[in-house]
Amino acid sequence: MFFTYLRRELRRRRKAALVVASGLALGIALVIVVNSVSNGMGKAQDKVLQSLYGLGTDMTVTKAASASTGDAQRPRFQFDAQNKGDSKSQSSDRVMVQGFTTLASSTVTEVAGQKGVSTAVGGLSLNVVKVSGEFTRGQFQQNPDSGGSRQGGPGQGDGQPQGEVRGGGADFDINQYSVYGTDVTKTALGPLTSSKITSGRTFRTTETNAKVVVADSAFAKTKKYKVGSTVTIKGVKYQVIGIATADSGDAAANLYIPLQQAQTLAGEKNKITTVYVKAADSQQIDTVKSAIQKNVSGTTVTTSADLAKTVSGSLSTASSLATNVGKWLSIAVLVAAFLVAGLLTSSAVSRRVREFGTLKALGWKSGRVTRQVVGEAVVNGLVGGALGIALGLAGAYVVTAISPSLQAQLGGGTGSGGFGSFGGPGRRTAKTLEVALTAPVSVTTILLAVGLAVAGGLVAGAFGGWRASRLRPADALRRVE
Repeated sequence: MFFTYLRRELRRRRKAALVVASGLALGIALVIVVNSVSNGMGKAQDKVLQSLYGLGTDMTVTKAASASTGDAQRPRFQFDAQNKGDSKSQSSDRVMVQGFTTLASSTVTEVAGQKGVSTAVGGLSLNVVKVSGEFTRGQFQQNPDSGGSRQGGPGQGDGQPQGEVRGGGADFDINQYSVYGTDVTKTALGPLTSSKITSGRTFRTTETNAKVVVADSAFAKTKKYKVGSTVTIKGVKYQVIGIATADSGDAAANLYIPLQQAQTLAGEKNKITTVYVKAADSQQIDTVKSAIQKNVSGTTVTTSADLAKTVSGSLSTASSLATNVGKWLSIAVLVAAFLVAGLLTSSAVSRRVREFGTLKALGWKSGRVTRQVVGEAVVNGLVGGALGIALGLAGAYVVTAISPSLQAQLGGGTGSGGFGSFGGPGRRTAKTLEVALTAPVSVTTILLAVGLAVAGGLVAGAFGGWRASRLRPADALRRVE
């Protein structure tokens, strides 16, 4: 009887039911789009962060450069004096620790031993400045009117031959690039994981001190490197075994070499600049951070959440709009939709006074009338939820299809630690990346939409049910003409 009556009433009042369902659909669709865009913002931000510190890294442990390390980090170049020949090509490499003072390699073991740490791996970031070119000796030429005389005369009291040095000079080129020393026994963590090997291979676990290198694809294209090529750093020749392409944005380094080789080049035996940490539980990252700061002295711990706060540009602006404006707009629209649905349902009950009064006169109890009204409202809510999900999915698809490009800028200024590229002692180089915005719809979002649909129906049913429960058979008799 309940379902028969329900089906008949919904069919008879299609227009009113559609109005209620449409209002709920609009609010639910907006919630789906806002949630999807917010999820897309989170994924875009993850891409930005992963391009800096690699996949799976939850935090880094570093040590800020002190003021006393400034002179040590300053590039100095030495060249041979020119005694023979007119010119001679020369070059000199300066390999410097990039951005930080170093930590002992044993710090990795200390960090790995902290409660809540799943994996820890060390790395050494280097900056190489290569100056190459040649000196050309100048030629002394006599003035034509001097006659080669060494005698003093008017204006020539010094007795020296009159002439000048012409030509000569120096022509040098400066080439700067970054090198990352990676622990080849733990390649699943660290900056190299932000790139994929697109040619050749990655490091083998046995190549802990091998003279091999993996080159970033953009850098390799510029230098015309390919698998099998030779790269010379500070006089040491390395064979290119692989070409890596960054998943998004710029690569974390131009060249990747085994950690021991990087330590040898920089003269930093058993030293690292960064410990990359993966937590056992992503929900306990703050707890792990506190434990490391407390038990591993002299270090700075930076989480991905800390770095995310430094993201600026259109990605940050859009994320703020989606999180703040979008959230409150969704709430406002939902509240309005629920109120409208409730008022429309209550109004519809008022127009059915004779019907419900007659049913009560025939023996229907107030509870049964209320359940009938609530049942109709819940069905309207479910219909609205279905329409809202369809509209929300369409909106999310449009955002993904358009894929608007957003800019994310990280860094600038000084910092004591963290992820990314650094251009000097404690100074973080600004890095700008472009990411495409998507709007992925998760199962959680769909379940939220269904819950909102049911909630909307219950709110509307509560309004109508309260109004129906107050009706009396006498009210129906007053409406009889």
